[in-house]
Amino acid sequence: MERKQLLDYLDDQLKAGSFRDYAPNGLQVEGTEEITKVMTGVTASQGLIDEAISWGADLLLVHHGYFWKNESQTITGIKAKRIKSLLTHDINLAGYHLPLDAHIALGNNAQLGRLLELDVQCGLDDELGKALVFKGRLPVPMSAVDFAAFLEAKLGRKPLHLPGGPERIETLAWCTGGAQDYIDLAADAGVDAFVSGEVSERTTHIAAERGIHYFAAGHHATERYGIKALGEHLAERFGLEVRFVDVPNPV
Repeated sequence: MERKQLLDYLDDQLKAGSFRDYAPNGLQVEGTEEITKVMTGVTASQGLIDEAISWGADLLLVHHGYFWKNESQTITGIKAKRIKSLLTHDINLAGYHLPLDAHIALGNNAQLGRLLELDVQCGLDDELGKALVFKGRLPVPMSAVDFAAFLEAKLGRKPLHLPGGPERIETLAWCTGGAQDYIDLAADAGVDAFVSGEVSERTTHIAAERGIHYFAAGHHATERYGIKALGEHLAERFGLEVRFVDVPNPV
């Protein structure tokens, strides 16, 4: 299909224009006009680009693309190598950051909630579809130790647990990626636990003093599922050949 047709569809489905983001959403590096093969992945690293080249992808569709706020505007170093690789092989690069976090069905938060079998109740910072922080409930309450083991089994990565909440976890909030500072919002909502990807030194004290469990489950580990679901959706709707590549990342 034509690149413009596909990108217009993505922009519309993800409501890309509704978000004030840290990087441009949509097409970031222009390649071929015809799209047949789409590779998806979390971050447009050189390793993922090399996979796209080897497979013959026309579009590399990611959650973490380029041109982030406050980064150097010069195209040098690893950024130059990455972009040169894309241009040399006529591969389009498109990235969707906050729009992919927030999408009510295909987004990172929605897909993490589905993976963890959570009953989604509402968004904490906005209505669902715009919210970056979800609130929900476990189908069966469990201890913090059991919930940590449950996270590890589902994500394939042992989470860091910062204790502070009640003996049993029933309600929780979550936001994938580097969203540890939403812990105060979660505590204000009165939930038992908050799950995100990363952690800061201050998070330990906030969890203990505000009476809420915090689980740092991995930035990459919590954000694999939205981009994968988005690619599967494109394959089903448009008959495109889509391949998800999970470049290992322990963070």
